[in-house]
Amino acid sequence: MPPEYEKASTRGPEITGSIPLGRLLLAFLKIGSLGFGGGMAVISLMEDEFSRKRRLISVDEFVHGVALGQVLGPFAVNAAIFIGYRLFGLLGGLLCAVAFLAPSVVIVIGLSTLYFEYHSIPALQGVVVGLGPVVIALICSAGWSIARNIVRTPVALVIAALAAAAGIARLNSVWVLLAAGAAGLLLRGGDDAASTPARPQAASLFGVSPVSLLAMSPLFGVAAEFLKIGFVFFGGGFVLVPVLHHRLVTDLHWLTAREFLDGVAISNLTPGPIAVLATFAGYRMAGIGGALAATAALFAPGVALMLVISRQYARFRADPRAKRFLGGINPAVAGLVFAAAVLLGPAALASWRSVLLSVVSFFLLARFRWHPAFVLVLGAAMGYLGVCP
Repeated sequence: MPPEYEKASTRGPEITGSIPLGRLLLAFLKIGSLGFGGGMAVISLMEDEFSRKRRLISVDEFVHGVALGQVLGPFAVNAAIFIGYRLFGLLGGLLCAVAFLAPSVVIVIGLSTLYFEYHSIPALQGVVVGLGPVVIALICSAGWSIARNIVRTPVALVIAALAAAAGIARLNSVWVLLAAGAAGLLLRGGDDAASTPARPQAASLFGVSPVSLLAMSPLFGVAAEFLKIGFVFFGGGFVLVPVLHHRLVTDLHWLTAREFLDGVAISNLTPGPIAVLATFAGYRMAGIGGALAATAALFAPGVALMLVISRQYARFRADPRAKRFLGGINPAVAGLVFAAAVLLGPAALASWRSVLLSVVSFFLLARFRWHPAFVLVLGAAMGYLGVCP
């Protein structure tokens, strides 16, 4: 455990658990294997595992990690880094990120091998359709769990509602959280810690020709291109899709339009962030080595920044201004979680049977405290059998 955590942490009575590093990594490996449905669905799994069940991190701290993770890169990966760092320092943060991403990367490499060999996608769509309603239930369950712990005043309720409305309007979540933090400062309504760091500037790699790099070394060229993209990876995985399309299809011609669309589909068929589309593209250019190089390079800037944020968090969290700032951010995170459910709902809830499955799943999770894995298996089975078209 890092020394600054011991000095600055105000572990409340709700934080009673402890865990060896190996078991923590196994927990992230499990979450990485079950994380269908994108960032908010994964966040719900983390909140359930580490705040509710194991009590390793308070709900407030967890929400801070989610909020700070919005700055650069996929926030689910950043939340894993934050939790790992808070418990085991630098090594813990890095290993938790690797453990969380490993299942998705391995699956994408396997599916990419099949795709480029046979030019088809494995028939998994029915399973994914069944998972959709359960994912909506997972997100709502996480939003409910977070909200009932941190939305305790009329001001917090207003901030949460405004953040939800902004999320539904598809405003950038970074700006929504900054506005909520500013409101917390002005209203003096906060009771916890941290501040949001500024965005880093884009790297000078934009001036380097990826084509010339690729001529020197395929792996170096792939890594350089995705490292460059990683420095402007703001706003989550789906924001990354048009950026990658422009670079990989229009500019570099590394993928055809059909291959790119199929790569997006394969990324959605796997757990973890859609950013593993980089794994697919890297495999297309340089096999397994290219897949690993592209993935590591894309995530590297966000991982590095999140490690810095996690280290500084323990030092500035005691500042009264930081407490008020994150006191405003806390309810905004809850609002954004509910907004994600609203935005994803129409695509996942296409029939009355899927709506019923989502409602039942929510009660199994929130009321009867079923483990998310069992509910996901239930949804996958319903989709495979064609119960939820």
